[in-house]
Amino acid sequence: MINKVKTSWKGDMEFESTNEGGNLNLDGASNVGGHGNGLRPKELMLTSLAGCTGMDVVSLLKKMRAEVDKFTIDVEANLTDEHPKYYDKVKVIFNFHGSDLKKDKIEKSVKLSVDRYCGVMEMFRQFSELTTEIRYFEE
Repeated sequence: MINKVKTSWKGDMEFESTNEGGNLNLDGASNVGGHGNGLRPKELMLTSLAGCTGMDVVSLLKKMRAEVDKFTIDVEANLTDEHPKYYDKVKVIFNFHGSDLKKDKIEKSVKLSVDRYCGVMEMFRQFSELTTEIRYFEE
């Protein structure tokens, strides 16, 4: 399967990227000539990581009939100081909120995503030290 993305320069540091799912604006910070009119490329990588594993977890929880009231993912990443700058350490934090959380099923879902299904997670493993954490918020 071949994925395609078309990215067009809009001026200064702004680009528009298009794929089958829609459009996305990218822009740099003001200190590099950008205007903040879009996501920054490196942070977009972290968004992709969270989105990939999040979709896996939600799908698995649905199949396991393990309802949660709210689910968020925080990604913390250390950017190296030297060029080319990249994320050498990345932590993915899964936050589950609810009144009757089925922790065994939640942990199984996260583990399956992290170890087996999330391709973006596997890509990150190629260049960074990747850790995960699960947090529960009983309501």
